[in-house]
Amino acid sequence: MSKTVRDEIILASSSQSRKNLLAGAGVNFEAISPNVDEDEVKHSLQASGVSAPETAVTLAELKASRISSQFPDHFVVGADQMLECGGIWFDKPPDMDHARAHLSALRGKTHSLHNAVCVVKAGQVIWHYVNEAKLEMRPFSDEFLDWYLKEAGEDILWSVGAYQLEALGSQLFYKVDGDFFSILGLPLLPLLDFLRNHKVVLT
Repeated sequence: MSKTVRDEIILASSSQSRKNLLAGAGVNFEAISPNVDEDEVKHSLQASGVSAPETAVTLAELKASRISSQFPDHFVVGADQMLECGGIWFDKPPDMDHARAHLSALRGKTHSLHNAVCVVKAGQVIWHYVNEAKLEMRPFSDEFLDWYLKEAGEDILWSVGAYQLEALGSQLFYKVDGDFFSILGLPLLPLLDFLRNHKVVLT
């Protein structure tokens, strides 16, 4: 990995959605994957009784800290998202069969998305933020589910819950209560406010 990064901000993520959100806001940054085994961390934390919101914060900080150790002079942004429904945690589906199973389990129910973002500099967490969104999925038919999976395709495998609210995933829901940017993967407005306050982006 190169030890030279042009921009002052690093996004510790391989998520295309998070990259798009930050770039769309006009922020100059470089994205670097933190290569964290998220499944292992989640299983360990869940076994220890850690809550879903706390797990989202822990993972966000872990991702940012891993990159910050290599680039201590930069503001490193880490983010994570946990989906919880009826006490069960849902991860990104590994394949379309799992996507079908996840959506079948979530339909007709309300689930929570716990969204966390943090900033680390010189190995220290200097800011973090967490929020919760509530999403009510409608009791769609099996015929609709077949259509959705075919039309949405494997792009949904990159999204926890197997939906992309900004695209066809909007048809899955009756009601969404929460910050739109956070649901897409990044609490953008609080993050921008932090960056402005630290003169990293224009005020």
